[in-house]
Amino acid sequence: MADGCGHGGGFALLVVLFILLIIIGASWGCGGFC
Repeated sequence: MADGCGHGGGFALLVVLFILLIIIGASWGCGGFC
């Protein structure tokens, strides 16, 4: 499983987790997107 850039699934998984972390952090920080 690879992403659009041709990297392995591990890299794609890290990107997804990073994005989720930002979204969750924003939700906890101000009740949603500021």
